[in-house]
Amino acid sequence: MNANKIRKILGFTSGRSDYDLMSYLYKMLSRDPGIDFRLIVSNAHLSPTHGLTVRHIEGDGIRILDKIETLIDSDSDSARIKAASLLLQGAIHSVERFSPDLIIYAGDREDVMIGALLGGYMRIPTAHFFAGDHDCDGGIDNPIRHATSKLSAYMFASTEEHKRRLIAIRQNPSRIYDIGSCALDKFKQETKIPRKQLFPMITPDGRVFDRYALVIFHSLMAYEHESVRDFKNMITALQNKGIAAVINLPNIDPGSRELIKVMQGLKNCKDLIFVNNLPRNIFVNVYRHATFQIGNSSSGILEAASIPLGVINVGRRMIGRKSQGNVIFTDSGLKSIEKAIDRVTSRSFYEAQVKGIKNIYGDGKSSLRAFRILKNLSLKDFAKFRKEDPLVGR
Repeated sequence: MNANKIRKILGFTSGRSDYDLMSYLYKMLSRDPGIDFRLIVSNAHLSPTHGLTVRHIEGDGIRILDKIETLIDSDSDSARIKAASLLLQGAIHSVERFSPDLIIYAGDREDVMIGALLGGYMRIPTAHFFAGDHDCDGGIDNPIRHATSKLSAYMFASTEEHKRRLIAIRQNPSRIYDIGSCALDKFKQETKIPRKQLFPMITPDGRVFDRYALVIFHSLMAYEHESVRDFKNMITALQNKGIAAVINLPNIDPGSRELIKVMQGLKNCKDLIFVNNLPRNIFVNVYRHATFQIGNSSSGILEAASIPLGVINVGRRMIGRKSQGNVIFTDSGLKSIEKAIDRVTSRSFYEAQVKGIKNIYGDGKSSLRAFRILKNLSLKDFAKFRKEDPLVGR
C-alpha cells in the first residue's frame, strides 16, 4: 500500500446482529486517517418495526455510503432470497461509485454472499469475518457461510477449530487469520451500570428485578411451526419457577411475525419486559446483571462465557455449535426446560461450570487484531486464490 494512498474499505450490514459483532472494528477503521471506511446499510436496519437500528450506526459516527431498502414484509421462504436480489441490484452502482480497495462482511446472512459476489465479479478483494463456524440445525446459514468463504480472498476465524474447518474445505491457510471473536470486545469496553440505575432505563415504572432471565429466542427456518410452542413453554417454565424475564425481540427470520404477536399478547405480564434493539451499553449491562440466559441465540454460545453466565439453549437451533460447560442444551418440552432452569440456577452448576470460565472464542481484543491486519493487508495479487486447485494437497 502506498503510504500516501487512503485505503478505502466498504462493509455490508443488514441488521443489529451482524453490526453488533463488528461495531468496534468499524469504529477503529472510521477513526483512522489513512482509511476511508463506509457501510452499505440494508434490511432490518431501516425498519421501524425492528427498531430502526441505522440510528445506532449513525450514533457511532460510522459513515454510511448508501441505505438500500430490501426488507420484504413477509414470513415466506422466498422473502430472504428476494431481499438478497434487491441488495445485489441496489449495491452494484454504490460499489462502482466508491471503488473500494477491500470489501468486508460478517457471518452467515444473505448479505455476506452479496458482498462476496460483488467483490468477485468487480475484481475487488474481499474478507469474510466469522468464517468457519458451524452448527447442525439444518438451516441455510451453514451453506451460505461456507460458500461465502470459498468466494472470499481472506477469512477471519474466531477459533482454531474454525480455521481447521476452513482448511478442511480446501482454503489456503495463508489467507486465514485466527483472531478470536470481535463480538466479545464489548464486554471489556462498555462501562458498567449498577442494577438500580439500569432498570429505570428499560422498565416504564422503574421496578428492579433481583433475578431475571435474559431471553433471546429466534425462529428456525424449516421449523417455524415449532417456534411459538417452544417460546410459550419457555415463558411458562420461567413463570412456574417465579423468575422474571427481559425478552429481546426476534430476528427477521421466517416465523418471527408469529413470535412477535405472541410477545405482544404478553406485554401486560408484570414480570416480563420486552425490549427491542437497546443501545449497546444498556444491553451489555442487561446481560451482565442477568441470572442466566435462555433461548436459542448464538449469543449464548459465543458471548455468555465472557461475563460469565449460565445458558439454556432450547430446541433445535444451535445444535452442534462449539460450546462450553456453561451451556445446557435441552429439548423444548415444558418439564425439560424446568429441569434445565433448576440446574442452571443451582450453586453447584455455577461453581463447577460457570465460575472462572475462560471464553474459547476470544479475549476481548479481537477488533484491534483485525484492524492491524486490515490496515496492513497486502492486496496485491489477491485473485491468485481463484487458481488454487482443491485437489492439490498443501
